[in-house]
Amino acid sequence: MAVKKNKLGDVAKSFELQNKVIIELLSRYFEGEKKAQTALEDKEMDVIFEVLTREHSVDSFDAYFAMQPEKKEKPAKKAAEKAEAEEKAEEKPAKKTAKKDEKEPEAKKADAKKPAVKADGKPAAAPQPKKEKDPNKPMQSRTKGEVRRVDTRAGSVDLEKYNERYENIAPADRNMDNSVHKQKLKQKSQQYRRQDKVKTRKRETEAERLKRIAEERAKRQIKITVPEEISVTDLAALLKMKAAEVVKKLFTLGMMVTANEVIDYDTAEIVATELGAKVEKEVVVTIEERIIDESEDSEEDLELRDPVVVVMGHVDHGKTSLLDAIRNTAVTETEAGGITQHIGAYRVDTGDGKITFLDTPGHAAFTSMRARGAQATDIAVLVVAADDGIMPQTVEAINHAKAAGVSIIVAINKMDKPGASPDKIMQQLTEYDLVPEEWGGDVICIPVSAKNHQGIDKVLESINLVADMLELKANPNRAAKGIVIEAKLDKGRGPVATVLVQNGTLKSGDIIVAGTAVGRVRQMLNENGKVLHEAGPSVPVEIMGLAEVPQAGDTFNAVSDEKLARELVEQRKQEAKEEEFRQYQKVTLDNLFSSISEGEMKELNIIVKADVQGSVEALKQNIEKLSNEEVNVRVIHGGVGAVNESDVMLANASNAIIVGFNVRPDAVASSLAEREGIDMRMYRVIYDCIEELEAAIKGMLAPKFHEVVLGRAEVRSVFKLSSAGMIAGSYVVDGKITRNAQIRVVRDGIVIFEDAIASLKRFKDDVKEVASGYECGIGLEKFNDIKEGDVLEAFIMEESKED
Repeated sequence: MAVKKNKLGDVAKSFELQNKVIIELLSRYFEGEKKAQTALEDKEMDVIFEVLTREHSVDSFDAYFAMQPEKKEKPAKKAAEKAEAEEKAEEKPAKKTAKKDEKEPEAKKADAKKPAVKADGKPAAAPQPKKEKDPNKPMQSRTKGEVRRVDTRAGSVDLEKYNERYENIAPADRNMDNSVHKQKLKQKSQQYRRQDKVKTRKRETEAERLKRIAEERAKRQIKITVPEEISVTDLAALLKMKAAEVVKKLFTLGMMVTANEVIDYDTAEIVATELGAKVEKEVVVTIEERIIDESEDSEEDLELRDPVVVVMGHVDHGKTSLLDAIRNTAVTETEAGGITQHIGAYRVDTGDGKITFLDTPGHAAFTSMRARGAQATDIAVLVVAADDGIMPQTVEAINHAKAAGVSIIVAINKMDKPGASPDKIMQQLTEYDLVPEEWGGDVICIPVSAKNHQGIDKVLESINLVADMLELKANPNRAAKGIVIEAKLDKGRGPVATVLVQNGTLKSGDIIVAGTAVGRVRQMLNENGKVLHEAGPSVPVEIMGLAEVPQAGDTFNAVSDEKLARELVEQRKQEAKEEEFRQYQKVTLDNLFSSISEGEMKELNIIVKADVQGSVEALKQNIEKLSNEEVNVRVIHGGVGAVNESDVMLANASNAIIVGFNVRPDAVASSLAEREGIDMRMYRVIYDCIEELEAAIKGMLAPKFHEVVLGRAEVRSVFKLSSAGMIAGSYVVDGKITRNAQIRVVRDGIVIFEDAIASLKRFKDDVKEVASGYECGIGLEKFNDIKEGDVLEAFIMEESKED
C-alpha cells in the first residue's frame, strides 16, 4: 500500500510560513524545482525541521530568562486583558482588528521585549534585555553550513520558561481553535512523524473487521425487536451485519434460506441469539385494539338484563304460532307456505319483565342460522308437536342448544289435537339426556296449545324463572357490542340490519363496525316501527346508516374513530379476498395429479341470489352438500337482491346455473340469460329448490314441470272498485298478460306474493289477454296490497316433454 506523503504547501501552512520560504530552504540542500503540491520525502522533512529549529534557537538562555520578571510586572492585568480580548474575538471576530489598534500603545512596550519577526515570515533572533545588550558582540551567523554550539552544562534549565518563550515566537492560536492546547516545536516534529506512521499502516482486512465487530459486540450486546415475521435481509440490518453472515449462520443451523426469504419469529430469535444479540418480540397494536374496547367489566358495573330466548324445533311444529300467541301478532300468514324464511327479533313485555325472542326457521336448510341464534341467546324454547314427536330437526335443535350452553325449556305444542300424548314426548326426550322435572330431572316441560293460547302464561313464567336463576347481567354504561341477526338491502332506505345489543348501549349517531360494513347509526327502529334513540343490552333494533349489507351473524361494535374504522373494514375486506383466493382451486402442478385421478368428474357451478343474507348462507351450505361421487356441486357466488346482468355474465363465463330464492331477475338479466342460454331457476319455498336440484343431480334429470314467463306489466295506478276490490292500472311492458296466467308481484326485485288473476279488463271490457304496449286493469284473487311501481309478472307452469 502506497504511503501518503506530506505536500510542501501543507508543511508551510503548518509552520505559518509562505510557500516560497520552504522552497528557498529546500533549494539550498536539494536539487530540482519545488512547488506547493510537491510531495516531500522523509529526508527533506528532516532538513526542514533541523533548519527551522536551528533558526529559532536563542543566543543565551540566561539572557532570555533574565527578561521574564520584567515581563511579568503586571501579570494579572495582562491576563485579564488577554481573556477579555479572546472572549470578544469569539463573539465578534470582525471587531478584532479594531481592538488590536486600540491596544497598540501598550503593545509597543511589550514589543521592545519580544523578538522581531521578518517580513518574509521568519522570526528574527530574540533581542536581549537593554541593560545586558553588548553592541560589540557579533550577531549569530546565518551562513550555510555553520554550526552553533550551545553550552548546556548549566546547573538547571527551566523548560517551562523555554516553552513560554516559544509561544511568544510562534503562537499556536493563530491556526488552531482556542480550545486546543498549543503545540511545542518539538511536539510538532513528533506529530508529523506520528502521522506518517499512521498513514503507512495497512487498511484492515475483512477478517480483521469481522473480528473487531465481534469483539465490540461481545463488549456491548445488541438488543433488537423482531416482529412475527421478518426477512433475512431486514434481520441482518437490525443485527448490523451483512445478509450473507445471517444466511451462513442459518445454513449451519440446518435452514436453507435466501436473503429475501421471510422467517418466523422463533427462527429469527434462534439465529440472532446465536449471533450474540438479545431478542425481544415486537408487540403489534392492531386497529381493533385501538378502537374497540374489549376490557372486562367489573362486578360493580354490571346490571341485570332481560333474557334472550330462541324458539327452536322441527318444521311445522308450531314455533311461529307459539311466538305469535305470545306477542299477539299475525306473522305466520305472511310467510310462504306458512314457513318462517328468515330470523326475526321481537321484544315482549310479560308483566314480570321483558323478554327478547328470536324466531329461527325450522327446516334443515337453516341449520347455520339456527346455530347462530342459539349462540346469541340465553334460553332455548324447544317446540315439539304432541302428535308428531321428536323429529330429526328437533334432535338437531337439541344439539345446537347444548353446544351453545343454553338452558332448554320444552313446549309440547298442539295439545288441542286428538291423539296428543305428552308422556310419549317426555319419554323420547330422555333418550337425548333431557329428563323432565316430573321425572326427577331439570328440564321444564310445558303442554301448550298455540292455537287456543293454552299454557302460554306458564311458558313465560318458566322463562322468567330460569332467567332469575341464571342472573343475567351486562354493563349498559359502555360502548355497544352485539350480533347481526339479519341484514338486507332496502331500495328506499339502503342497507338495513337487525341487530341484538348484547353489552353496552347503542345510541343514534354511534359509529359501528359490523364485519366488513361500517357506518353511523342514522335511525333505530324496534319491531313495531317505533323510533328509538338508544338500545341497551338484550334489545333488538333495526338500524340504518351502514355503507353496505353486513353478514348475518357478524359481531358489531360501536367504535371511537370513524377513520380508523374504515381502515379496519378495508383491512378485513382485503383479508376476505385473500381467503377467497386461497380457497379458489386452480389447476397447478401440485393438484394436477389429484384432478386427473378424479377422472371425468362432472362439476355443477351454481350462483345463489336471495332476499336476505341468512338465506344465501343456508342455501349455499345445503346445495354444496348435494355433491356425490359423480357430480361436484360448487356455489361460486352468493348475494342479496335481484338477479342482475353481472350475475348472468358470471354464469355464462363459469357455465353455471342461477338459483334465486324470493327474488326475480331484472329485465336486462332476463333478456341476456335468454340470449346466452343461461338456466335461471327461481323459488319461493326452499324445499322445492333443494329437492329439484337433488333430483337433477342424481341423474341429471330435468324436472317434470318448468315455468314459462308470459309477460310483465308495470303498475301505474291503484284504485278500488266496490264490486272487484283493488284494481292495478297497469301497462304491459313486454310479452303479454293472459287471463289464465299466474301473477307474481315483484317489488324492488323481491317477490312479495304469488296469486291468480281474478279479473283482466281493457277499459270496461273483460279480455282474455293484453299484449305489450297496451294498458289494462288487473285484479288479483287474494292479494290487495298492490302499490304503484310494482311489477306484475305473468307465468304458467308447463309439463316438460320427456325424450
